[in-house]
Amino acid sequence: MKYLPTIGLETHVQLNTRTKIWCGCKVDSSAEPNTHVCPVCMGYPGSLPVLNAEAVRKTVQTGLLLGCKIGLRSKHDRKSYFYPDMPKNYQITQYDEPLCLGGSLDIEVNGVKKTVHINRIHLEEDVGKSTHLRGTSGVDYNRAGTPLMEIVTEADMHSEDEAFAYLTALKRILQYGGVSHCNLEQGNIRCDVNISVAEVGSKTLGTKAEIKNMNTFRGVHRAAAYEIKRQIRAVETGTPLVQETRRWEDDQGMTTSMRSKEDAHDYRYFPDPDLAVITLTEAQVDAWRADLPELPEAKRLRFVEELGLPEYDAGVLVADVEVADYFEAVCASANGNAKSASNWVMTEVMRVLSERGQGASELNVSADALGKLILLVDKKVLNNSKAKEVFAVLLEEGGDPDAIVKDKGWAQVSDSSALESFVNQVIEENPSVVEDYRGGKGAALQFLMGQVMRLSKGKANPKMVLELLKERLA
Repeated sequence: MKYLPTIGLETHVQLNTRTKIWCGCKVDSSAEPNTHVCPVCMGYPGSLPVLNAEAVRKTVQTGLLLGCKIGLRSKHDRKSYFYPDMPKNYQITQYDEPLCLGGSLDIEVNGVKKTVHINRIHLEEDVGKSTHLRGTSGVDYNRAGTPLMEIVTEADMHSEDEAFAYLTALKRILQYGGVSHCNLEQGNIRCDVNISVAEVGSKTLGTKAEIKNMNTFRGVHRAAAYEIKRQIRAVETGTPLVQETRRWEDDQGMTTSMRSKEDAHDYRYFPDPDLAVITLTEAQVDAWRADLPELPEAKRLRFVEELGLPEYDAGVLVADVEVADYFEAVCASANGNAKSASNWVMTEVMRVLSERGQGASELNVSADALGKLILLVDKKVLNNSKAKEVFAVLLEEGGDPDAIVKDKGWAQVSDSSALESFVNQVIEENPSVVEDYRGGKGAALQFLMGQVMRLSKGKANPKMVLELLKERLA
């Protein structure tokens, strides 16, 4: 008997606004607990919320990036629940009139492309951050009131791989759109995973379980894989499944039950009486649409068609918006030498970023400096070996490649008389290796080449050395 898993995702994305959604408190996840709070975000009686217009703009632009229909009229509602992380005892969210409806996102898994449809995107407030210690718990309300988008998919995904691919593609678009920092460690993106299984061909879905507050994509993948297997085992053994909310125990690699799943009527939604209806105009939406950035797929195609990059290079570069922007700046500084710029960014730069856990914007080597370094190689002033040494200096000290080369005396030796002297000396000092080469051992030539480079302290022009050696050894 075959079973088909069905997955829908509710992704909560913190917007990177300067202040909170209803008040002027600063959004700062690194601040001391409960230092960015006020009567509004603490829910004091008599305090009144005022909507952050920037949060509306970023939400609408996200909807435009995902092809949503923008609601020119929307409103906020109160969602009643009683948890310590929400001091008002209700959350201000959007229920029946959200800012964005519909839309879609294309993904690819194992070479197969599919479309995941978006149900809605609504704008709400984040809650406080709970910390549980041995015997005590605490709540940091700095996070309470941070603007939060909830992006809800249709139940279009059927494997943990598809869920992972969707989240990866969504994060990339959010980063390109500049609407969120997308830092999973800081909780900028959190996800609820809805999963059910049913027999293949069944016209009805199985009993749904919701896994709450997943904060890593790897965790979503593992939790979904476990939950699919758990539900299939239950169906096969006749164990009843109940609609419930579950948590992911990462250290145990399993989900456990938290509570029965609430329905909409449990939250007693009603329009927030302290907030006016949001009214947008077509002109305003069109202006925000005009400000949309180039999306990853469009950038990838441009890198291939206009810059002549291989498909693989373009795909790697556009995977991170900071890397893509850095590459373009390097390419411009290197007089449009796209392939050399791509090689340097994909090898040296990305290696350093991975080792140091940095973003391209934090790299000590400016795009202009790396472009100048590429030009020095193109002009035969440096060979590749010395260029990497210059890069290492730039990485630690910054500076200008031309000045570093001059100060270190690393300029490539291309003077034929000087190179001939090196070649003659190496041939004279290694007669047995010369005979090996003449006897057909190709590796001997590489040894001789290495000796010339050693004599020149790595500054000899490798191409000219190779030509001179072949000429002398012929």
